[in-house]
Amino acid sequence: MTLTHTVPAPSSTTSSWWKSAVVYQVYPRSFADSDGDGIGDLRGIRARLDHLQRLGIDVLWLSPIYRSPQADNGYDISDYQDIDPTFGTLKDFDDLLADVHERGMKLVMDLVVNHTSDEHPWFVESRSSTDNPKRDWYWWRPARDGFAPGAPGAEPTNWESFFSGPTWTLDEETGEYYLHLFDPKQPDLNWENPEVRQAVFAMMRWWLDRGVDGFRMDVINLISKNTNLPDGPVGNAGLGDGFAHYANGPRVHEFMQEMRREVFADRPGDYLTVGEMPGVTWQDAVLFTDPSRGELDMVFQFEHVNLDHGPGGKFDPRPLQVSDLKASLGRWQRELGPTGWNSLYLGNHDQPRSVSRFGDDRAHWRESATALATVLHLHRGTPYIYQGEEIGMTNAPFASVEDLRDIESLNHYREAVVTQDAEHVMTAIRHIGRDNARTPVQWDDGPQAGFTAGSPWIGVNPNHAWLNATAQYDDPRSIYCYYQHLIGLRHNLPVVAHGDFTMLLDDHPTVYAYERHHDETTLLVIANLASEHAEVELDVTSAELLLSNTETGTPPKEGRLSLAPWEARIYLSASRR
Repeated sequence: MTLTHTVPAPSSTTSSWWKSAVVYQVYPRSFADSDGDGIGDLRGIRARLDHLQRLGIDVLWLSPIYRSPQADNGYDISDYQDIDPTFGTLKDFDDLLADVHERGMKLVMDLVVNHTSDEHPWFVESRSSTDNPKRDWYWWRPARDGFAPGAPGAEPTNWESFFSGPTWTLDEETGEYYLHLFDPKQPDLNWENPEVRQAVFAMMRWWLDRGVDGFRMDVINLISKNTNLPDGPVGNAGLGDGFAHYANGPRVHEFMQEMRREVFADRPGDYLTVGEMPGVTWQDAVLFTDPSRGELDMVFQFEHVNLDHGPGGKFDPRPLQVSDLKASLGRWQRELGPTGWNSLYLGNHDQPRSVSRFGDDRAHWRESATALATVLHLHRGTPYIYQGEEIGMTNAPFASVEDLRDIESLNHYREAVVTQDAEHVMTAIRHIGRDNARTPVQWDDGPQAGFTAGSPWIGVNPNHAWLNATAQYDDPRSIYCYYQHLIGLRHNLPVVAHGDFTMLLDDHPTVYAYERHHDETTLLVIANLASEHAEVELDVTSAELLLSNTETGTPPKEGRLSLAPWEARIYLSASRR
């Protein structure tokens, strides 16, 4: 790694603090275990805050820690205002929050309000009778006309769940079906009911009063459904795709604006609101994040992480084409422009490890991890680091289905092995399954990677013997050290947080290059995202090399630049505009 320039002090004139911030996602179950039960917890997170502070993190985002039966690892919430005993207590949370704030960082909670657990008191009451006052807090419907409840095809609509199977489950006691876009233990809330919205807003205010700094809102663009609930086009599984009828629905912007007014508008302080939005387009994102509309600060979109899905969907992966990645990310940069704002990420708890998925985690592990980070972090938007990404954690070598824990992967395996070879199914899961992101963080080379003194809830990747945080802290060539430099650039160079964006070399099959301009400064980012050498026509002889992920690169010639496999370079110069 080459660092050839000392960046100036941060600009004192910044708009929207989160534009120069970096967010770190913690999946608590797999981050750090303090009590030896094999499951990460709040005290474990608190004990590892030095890791985040040293890295330069501004915001800690916690995946759900609320009380939950854990059918979907905490995304099925039974009490929004308590901590699940798996993770600790409210006092443990308050202690963690105080430590985070003392270190100058902020803490953002995961807000899961499209659905609850079926064990939430709201749903328990709702399902108790057809005339219960909370019946309309969820989506209840009788069987399809002409069908007896429970008969094949009697579901009110033909929609397929995100986790396989129908989106409707029959309640035997009342004879009606309830809607769940995800697991049957995750019934969807009915946001058409104003009482539901007010209950959610009151809960959000309760957490803000406690001191949290905002929310990442899980699948928040699914809260407004087409109330007619029409059937969708039938797919290979014999069920319908209802996405057009429950995503970005007719009242979603109204609901977001109401949330902003009711929860944030009159509250002093700096908060972050992030909307995770499957299927959102850039046109939608501009509306959601235009500050004048009063909705959200930024969106999480999925277009770029769907590019390697094959004709059979997620579990039919195909190699990512760099040209497709450039076209997608470049379009979002261009179209959000000066109005909208995007979250920048390659990995999270729902995605496999980015270096294994998009890089070369064997021959060019370090170089590909840092090249991907370079391209991502210097875009316009707010970067998100998923735990372990900053040390280059890789996908896990799951030996068999018994090693898996993820409900999505397990459901897929059960259905797919009926018609496919079991090893073929496992190969796809090893590549794209969510459990890859959920193996414990690799802190050191000791037993269980320093994650726990007990038996971990999911197996530790055996490569922790050499791939771990402790081995990287004091290594100036490490991935962790490189991330420190990237984060420093965002903090200290206004062009990174506030500059515009111009894609270069659009048609090159492997080189990703772009410029950022702000005031009199130009930042040039170049990365070869391939395991072969590349040569491009690009004149950088008058620019200053700011950062590189290689010790010695080929010196540029006038008008030409030769790049080694997965080589990344960042240049700084006076603006040519």
